[in-house]
Amino acid sequence: MTYALIEPPQAEVLTLGQVKAHLRIDTSAEDDLLQQLIATAREHLERETGLCLLRQKLRLYLDRWPKDGVVQIIRGPVQAIDAATIYEADGKPVNVSLDDHLLDGQARPARLWLRSPPLPGQAVNGIEIDFTAGFGESGAEVPDPLKRAMLMHIALMYAYRGVLAPEQQPGGVPEGYERLLAAYRMRRL
Repeated sequence: MTYALIEPPQAEVLTLGQVKAHLRIDTSAEDDLLQQLIATAREHLERETGLCLLRQKLRLYLDRWPKDGVVQIIRGPVQAIDAATIYEADGKPVNVSLDDHLLDGQARPARLWLRSPPLPGQAVNGIEIDFTAGFGESGAEVPDPLKRAMLMHIALMYAYRGVLAPEQQPGGVPEGYERLLAAYRMRRL
């Protein structure tokens, strides 16, 4: 099960103004750095939780359909299934009908059921499922605890800015960060 980002979010969860207000910064001298830290904080939070904070398009690659017929999609919340494709042994793509599919996109993990999907002929990554995931188009639709965690994380990374280059971030997470994310993490046995 592999995921690929097809279309990234069109904005960030937090605006530069929100971050500068949180950090009490009045100048624009470090705006580029702050923009990098905003993206790093979002990407880190998405990796840690499996969530897509803002609307984005992803592709899930599978080798075969699950035996119970229910595809579990770890990344979410899933808003829509955009396309499903299988590949025949010669590499020819075949569109899978989405007419009778059922999607529980808010579940963690999201669950997709397709009526009688054809078997792929390609042994590895013979199935592709394109989907749209995220809370919405803007940060206004992202839950407040996640935005608060990002602000705390950005503040810590900003404090480390002289020690670690932006490409080496995150250097750590602040105390309380894990508690803010706890309700949004997927629990596994």
